Amino acid sequence: MTFHTVGLLGRRDSESTKYSLNRLIRFLDKQQVTLLMDEETSAELPDSGLPVKTRQQLAELCDLIVVVGGDGSLLAAARAFAGYDVKLLGINRGRLGFLTDISPEEIEYKVGEVLEGKYDTEKRFLLSSAVQREGRVIAEGVALNDVVLHPGKFIRMIEFELYIDGEFVCRQRSDGLIVSSPTGSTAYALSGGGPIMHPRLDAIVLVPMNPHTLSSRPIVVSGSANIRITVSHSNHLSPHVTCDGQTHVVTQAGDSIDIIKSPRMLNLIHPRGHNFFETCRTKLGWASQTGKH
Repeated sequence: MTFHTVGLLGRRDSESTKYSLNRLIRFLDKQQVTLLMDEETSAELPDSGLPVKTRQQLAELCDLIVVVGGDGSLLAAARAFAGYDVKLLGINRGRLGFLTDISPEEIEYKVGEVLEGKYDTEKRFLLSSAVQREGRVIAEGVALNDVVLHPGKFIRMIEFELYIDGEFVCRQRSDGLIVSSPTGSTAYALSGGGPIMHPRLDAIVLVPMNPHTLSSRPIVVSGSANIRITVSHSNHLSPHVTCDGQTHVVTQAGDSIDIIKSPRMLNLIHPRGHNFFETCRTKLGWASQTGKH
């Protein structure tokens, strides 16, 4: 058996997730693995009988984490388990499912293959952000998909300056800026008109949100780039900074947001035969016909 201790995580308040978790537990109970569950998931399945651990404990004890839910569930798990020697596997109970690629109908077959060692490993990098005010860091965050500067609940343009590796790039008025990893290029950045990047690329894309000038376009920079966004003093509102849409901080005029590639890597695994372009064809509705040569 490739994996010996398996942690289970599931999306809260979802009957379909509960069904798949129970099905997964019944299957794994018959395998030679130790099963653990995080506290939030246990609250949804109080009769599972599984040992309950914090996510920190799961990171230290498990060699495989199975996440049942949508990409949002896996994003939250990624921030918790990146940097640890543990692999993440996703079962999709959400909508698109770019990261959670096992369908509910395939649980026994696909998870069984993974336990036998039939899987592909993929390392994904995260983005690290730090908001500075008067030279002092007031908030930090990590994101697997993206760090976004946006106006919050107000529909008003914001003004900011963009620097890359210490060099001034532009001053921009727009609804904000999406700074995305390759993983996030098929998420919010895609809806903003950004390019799709292959997950193995060592690059970061910056996508302006509804810029006030037609000449403003997405920019792809090196994964090692240091990105700084400075909130202009001319703003009449306080822009927000969010990481994966799940954590946020409210900025003030003069604040700067520094974004770099995090040293923490995520060990994501897929069933054997996973293909990124097949996923794009399926999830984005691309033409599926095989090209003729």
